[in-house]
Amino acid sequence: MNFYITYFIVAAGLFAFVALFTMFGVYAERKVSAFIQHRLGPTETGKWGTLQVLADMIKMAQKEIIIPAAADKILFVAAPIIIFIGVYLGFVALPWGPGVIPANINIGLYYIFAIISIETLGILMAGWGSNNKFSILGAMRSAAQIISYEIPAGFAIISVVMIAQTLNLQDIATQQGILSAEKVKFFGLCDVTNVGGILSWNVFKAPHLLIAFVIYFIASLAESNRAPFDIPEAESELVAGFHTEYTGLQFALVFLAEYSMMFLVSMLAVILFLGAWNTPLPDIGTVKLATWTTGTIWGILWILLKALSLVGVQMWIRWTLPRLRVDQLMNLCWKVLTPLAFLCMLISGVWRLWVM
Repeated sequence: MNFYITYFIVAAGLFAFVALFTMFGVYAERKVSAFIQHRLGPTETGKWGTLQVLADMIKMAQKEIIIPAAADKILFVAAPIIIFIGVYLGFVALPWGPGVIPANINIGLYYIFAIISIETLGILMAGWGSNNKFSILGAMRSAAQIISYEIPAGFAIISVVMIAQTLNLQDIATQQGILSAEKVKFFGLCDVTNVGGILSWNVFKAPHLLIAFVIYFIASLAESNRAPFDIPEAESELVAGFHTEYTGLQFALVFLAEYSMMFLVSMLAVILFLGAWNTPLPDIGTVKLATWTTGTIWGILWILLKALSLVGVQMWIRWTLPRLRVDQLMNLCWKVLTPLAFLCMLISGVWRLWVM
């Protein structure tokens, strides 16, 4: 019985975090976009507009849930739930610190990559179930985009897995700091096992992992339907894309899933490439900075700072770059990112055998 209570508390805690992050993310994005475009953003509701998101949430919760008369009611109602749950369940296998992980799954990375693919099914259900031409177009675009960009993202992730030799995300995290049980080399040259810090991160274990990180980050923008890859929701062409017909709490679930996905892919990038919960500070002689700043509380702090920094970069890109056309998006995926990611995967095999 105690196990079930623990599971419930963990699940509720993850949901509370997702909800709080979404509130913070929406407010931050409004302020970031305003800064980039020389506007003020929210200013009236609460100090510096901090209560604007809460006011919007209350207003959204009060709105009527409208189901179009010609819609497929089962698909229409189930789609937002599937979209959110597919993203929400991905948080289960993410390590937050040394020994802090909701579920320490041996195939955690495989599990996350599989479970977030369910989001595509939910988007297709939303588009088809709405019986709206704009929604169907948005859903078809989303399926083509997400399925395509999962391929270079997968190759980039396999590049890390071949170096780490494990699918367990907690083990991958542990290998990137002073707690690593195996030898760590900076770019395959210098032994930095006892130094730790930024020199131990996967992105600096081999030169090609820098390229793999960039490929993964670009693909993650497409996975999250974020600009410049937001063609499934292109407001100027499709009104709002696959969620055009949704109102109230159903629309809120879709919105919640988008911001949850932003944080999820950023966390995954941090865990795989940027040291996870390990400190960026190295041990220098008798000054044991890495040792002093490694631990549960420090780990949670570091991984949050890194993940939120990547979320900030996603927002920066959204409000800086124009949307790609569909043909440009597919060309980038199949002609540039996929060959590069495949090359990174091949180099990882050679690097693991001959250099490490």
